[in-house]
Amino acid sequence: MSFRTEEVAYVQPAQAAASTTIAAQRSTAEYRALDAAHHIHPFSDTASLNSTGSRVIVKAKGVYLWDSDGNKIIDGMAGLWCVNVGYGRKELADAAFRQMQELPYYNTFFKTTHPPVIELSALLAELTPEPFKHFFYCNSGSEGNDTVLRIVHQFWAAQGKHSKKFVISRKNGYHGSTIAGGSLGGMGYMHEQMPSPVGNIVHIDQPYYFGEAEGDITPEEFGLARARQLEEKILEIGAENVAAFIGEPFQGAGGVIFPPSTYWPEIQRICRKYDVLLVADEVIGGFGRTGEWFAHQHFSFEPDLITLAKGLTSGYVPMGAVGLHDRVAKVIIEGGDFNHGLTYSGHPVAAAVAVANLKLLRDEKIVERVKSDTGPYFQKQLRDTFAGHPIVGDISGAGLVAGIQLAQTPATRRRFENGGDVGTICRDFCFNGNLIMRATGDRMLLSPPLVITKQEIDEIVSKAKLAIDSTAQQLGLS
Repeated sequence: MSFRTEEVAYVQPAQAAASTTIAAQRSTAEYRALDAAHHIHPFSDTASLNSTGSRVIVKAKGVYLWDSDGNKIIDGMAGLWCVNVGYGRKELADAAFRQMQELPYYNTFFKTTHPPVIELSALLAELTPEPFKHFFYCNSGSEGNDTVLRIVHQFWAAQGKHSKKFVISRKNGYHGSTIAGGSLGGMGYMHEQMPSPVGNIVHIDQPYYFGEAEGDITPEEFGLARARQLEEKILEIGAENVAAFIGEPFQGAGGVIFPPSTYWPEIQRICRKYDVLLVADEVIGGFGRTGEWFAHQHFSFEPDLITLAKGLTSGYVPMGAVGLHDRVAKVIIEGGDFNHGLTYSGHPVAAAVAVANLKLLRDEKIVERVKSDTGPYFQKQLRDTFAGHPIVGDISGAGLVAGIQLAQTPATRRRFENGGDVGTICRDFCFNGNLIMRATGDRMLLSPPLVITKQEIDEIVSKAKLAIDSTAQQLGLS
């Protein structure tokens, strides 16, 4: 979709870009050598990676990728949790191309705006739950959570409650890779590389029943116990000093950890009791992943702020946003200058692609299909396939996202002492079997494009079983 005041000549993107598109023009060996010579990869041991060489992905269509050696790979992770409408949607490419012709860039500073960001904001107000009618834009989930911190502090400062500065998060939560996002997250290995983390951020334990519950405690009891750590931390710091609690409705990068059913209602009760803002990081869960438009709807709680990215544009171009509940937006709007912004806040091309993407999700009823058809089928296939498996202890998830817990002794919830090594073994079997399935420690993660068919689900589950069977055999536990 484009936003234009008059018609201009339109050239098909594929034709216009034919002479400039960077397609596969070198051998795999040449690409790997150049990559090793000049490219630092994220979250990687670069020296180790360079010694083996990167896999060079050259094209994609639907739920499949192809590498430079011609291997066809099924993408069980939708890129990085983001390609919700699948690869190769011409509607999104056309929206970007037409917007680049009309208005390739302008900012939203200095009392200006433009049609794409206006249309996107209005559409988001229709798709998000009723209390969310205002949105601030950025380029990623990391920047979105940086923005959350700014909004939270401005919210309380505008009301004269300047002591409310502490934000409570969770261990093993993930909220991005900037200094602020990494500080909010609870990944210890990331904190070790941040000599100057953001202050006034503290963490409580995660609601990870399989990995951290002790004895005969039920999941429901465990969920309440972990939620009540929030109340204990608020009382320790002083409610007058606590600004917000932030959490992913389900932990994504931490292992697709779904909390017990008792967890989020208790978290919300505690936040309301002590006048603490509740922030839902919807970067992974938003835009249909669980079968609801937003993951907090799946867990039946109402946040004050939501962080959005990934599925907002299906990853076709970078974009993030923060949605503000009416009660927060009113204070920010009436509180004077909000001194925060980015060069690319509400970028017109990103906004145009986001509008086209969200209309596909809405008009093709993709989210509804995940909830009623492909999501239940995916969850059932995983659970039926791995029932009684010698190294599968648990499967968590809903819709088209799942975490498969590998375990030394599934019946007693005994995890592998070298869980990270076991996960890597399994991931490598997936890699060699042309399946993208992510490993987080000893948990294997799946999050395929939302447009996946049942036949493609069967292919993912079959390849996942082969990889996990091979892992068990290598460990001598088959």
